[in-house]
Amino acid sequence: MPKDAGSAVGRASVNDRSPSGRIQGSEGQKVLLRQFARKIDHALRGLLTGSDIPLVLAASEPLASIYRSVNTYAHLATAGIDGSPVHSTDAQLADRARGLLDGLNRDVIAQWKKAFATRENQGRATTDIAHAARAATYGAVEMMLVDIDEVIPGTVDDTDGTVTFAKSANARDYGVVDEIASRVIRSGGRILGVRKADIPGGKSLAAILRYAM
Repeated sequence: MPKDAGSAVGRASVNDRSPSGRIQGSEGQKVLLRQFARKIDHALRGLLTGSDIPLVLAASEPLASIYRSVNTYAHLATAGIDGSPVHSTDAQLADRARGLLDGLNRDVIAQWKKAFATRENQGRATTDIAHAARAATYGAVEMMLVDIDEVIPGTVDDTDGTVTFAKSANARDYGVVDEIASRVIRSGGRILGVRKADIPGGKSLAAILRYAM
């Protein structure tokens, strides 16, 4: 990752607008900032490729707009932290980013609920644990919301996904929802951990299926 814009383009600073060859004035500054932004994007590419983690940009103008114009990561957050981050501590930036991420999370859950309602009308969504377990066992779950606080002890059959509930957790009876989530992940599905209030009907889970079953 480049230390700063100046060192990234081999200059003491990109704020010097005096003529220097063909790079000068405000347009020359934007050329240098674009070079800086491309180097940042390149440095992040290896780290973020294949990920869906939101990337939050903290930058002042014109660098913020320039970076967005060259960014190649699909999950750059639309909202960013305005103003130069130079005079903010890591903790201050983290606090501001957390607020943005909370908003992104609310948007994701709202979109998920719309998709769930549509699929439910098509017979391709469920909040029933037994139904979700069977679907997950056969690789039919595309996306699933799970309650991050609740543990439901029991077992899920490896062959057909039949759920056997237990009164308490022990070495044999593990968390049923955790096991269902594990099977969803192994089949390429997506899991979102949320609070129960965010799950349709206030259930322990809600699954969107790839096909009706």
